[in-house]
Amino acid sequence: MPDLPAPSSTGVRIAGDRYQWLIAWQGCAAAVRDAALHVANPVVAVGVEVDGVGNVDDVVLYRKQPPHTYTQVKYAADSSTPVNEEYLLKSSDQGGPSILRKLARSWEQLIQDGTPVELVLLSNRSPDAGDPLISLRDSRTQLLLPKAARQGPRSNAGKARTRWAEGSGLSEERLLELLKVLRFDLARDVQHLHEHLQMMMFAAGLRFDEESMHAGADWVARQVADGRRRLSLADIREAIGVMRLAAGSSRTVLSVATLKPDPMAQDADYAVDWVDRFETASQYTKRRPLAPATWEQLQADLEAAPSRMGPGFAAVALTGSLRLAPTFLVGAAFRMVTGTDIAVAQREQLWSSGEEYDSPLEPAVDEHHLDLGPDLAVAVAIATDPTRDVLQFLREQQLPVSRLLVLRPPAGPKDNAIPDAATANALAVGIRDCVRRACRPHPQIHLFQAGPKGMALLLGHRWNRLRPTIVYEDVNAEQAYEKAFFVNA
Repeated sequence: MPDLPAPSSTGVRIAGDRYQWLIAWQGCAAAVRDAALHVANPVVAVGVEVDGVGNVDDVVLYRKQPPHTYTQVKYAADSSTPVNEEYLLKSSDQGGPSILRKLARSWEQLIQDGTPVELVLLSNRSPDAGDPLISLRDSRTQLLLPKAARQGPRSNAGKARTRWAEGSGLSEERLLELLKVLRFDLARDVQHLHEHLQMMMFAAGLRFDEESMHAGADWVARQVADGRRRLSLADIREAIGVMRLAAGSSRTVLSVATLKPDPMAQDADYAVDWVDRFETASQYTKRRPLAPATWEQLQADLEAAPSRMGPGFAAVALTGSLRLAPTFLVGAAFRMVTGTDIAVAQREQLWSSGEEYDSPLEPAVDEHHLDLGPDLAVAVAIATDPTRDVLQFLREQQLPVSRLLVLRPPAGPKDNAIPDAATANALAVGIRDCVRRACRPHPQIHLFQAGPKGMALLLGHRWNRLRPTIVYEDVNAEQAYEKAFFVNA
């Protein structure tokens, strides 16, 4: 990407407004999903530029019952100013109150009648890892407590608490009450926000491509321009109909992160975070668990998902970052026989196991005899052909395999071999039926995959009435593959 010129002050203001409208539209998507799933305390309306709530008026999520969530949005054009004590306690450019003092005043105003509230400082600025209090922020809850309250008054954190209390105009005891409800939602850069919002739209049963995302933000901007500061669920539903954004049913969310953090984890009904338990620091090279973590432990976490997501789920959205073997296992955990419709975002398409198709798509089959034992090996060659690597691996490891079946789309493997969800489902059924016929004389299956994530999910979802299956992961090492999971089928 070429270097961009520095934005003008007007450009920064426009970008900041856009950032705010996107956050408000995310709240609208959450309201739609909450209503569809009958959550206990749903978002029922979204406020934008709300009157009478002090400086936390940018975006308000009104729930059926308090606490409502009041958000102050702070957008920055660059990363020169992290969120730290100096940023929070510094007076405004005009000599007015600091950000923290404004937050404290807004909080005191909102709780005058005893109503509980949640406050959020949301920014694309990053937290300052060297700040004595901000560095204690829990990334899961986005709160500074309990850690910020634990150290004594002579500690660096204790001295910082004193300065924060003075800067906010509160007693230290009162400051800690504020920090119980003030979340620091930081480092929300624009790309991160887009990803989170698109996955929220996906989970809400809306079209989630970039055009649809911006259409929603444009609608919010028009409401603000027209003076509408409270967007009801009825308003939001009407807008979705006018913009033709509906794409299916709302879904409970299973978040699985093995390569990079998932923005949807905080909104998920069940979240599995293994980012720090996989080898290497880069999302592009993470391929297997980092000892002492094991594939068996990951399998236990993934297979626990159906029991952890609560009763009554029928439609599930898989979000996050995971390679093919874990994706297949998720599909197997929510197998078709459970009555679950599971879906994943494949690029900007919704690939759902409930997508209708005309008839199974029979794969092309290549067969290779090895005569190393009684088992059957299967290689699913969708995006590329892994035959050479799989054959070499089977021979080098002397796995007890009689033959290898390589199953391909009729037109051959390529990165866009499957154009849509209907084709993916038809091919998944065709592959499963082919393997069913082939596996009858074999006690066990060894499965290798090379294809899109959505295909792995749909194949796992339909993997039944077969044989016990060892699922391998491509670890891109000298050995090429590694045994990941054992699936009873």
